[in-house]
Amino acid sequence: MGYLWAALSILLVSAAQLSMKWAMLNLPPASDLQAFFYALMAVTPGAIALLAGLSAYGFSMLCWVVALHYISLSRAYPLLSLSYILVWLAALFLPGLNEPFYWGTLGGVVLIVSGLLVICWPERGRKTE
Repeated sequence: MGYLWAALSILLVSAAQLSMKWAMLNLPPASDLQAFFYALMAVTPGAIALLAGLSAYGFSMLCWVVALHYISLSRAYPLLSLSYILVWLAALFLPGLNEPFYWGTLGGVVLIVSGLLVICWPERGRKTE
């Protein structure tokens, strides 16, 4: 049950990152506070995406708290690195984000997956959750 809540938290935090990136590409720069706040108050698509991203972060935290009730922190926390992979993959393929592919980044993803396998692989004699 805990892994389901952790997965939901990871999906929500990934969606939050992508939504806020899209919002920042579609809102005026935050350095121009007057235009930025005007766009927020005018309820533009960028403002809606920013609110959706912030809301997803909030719901992600709630899911994470529930997940920690069932899973030890030493097993749950490394799972958060899956969000890096999900965000990277989605940013490559979602239109409008225009993220470039780099082989070095793919190498980093391979290292993340390798680390997760080392941490989460069940050992003989160790009780699994």
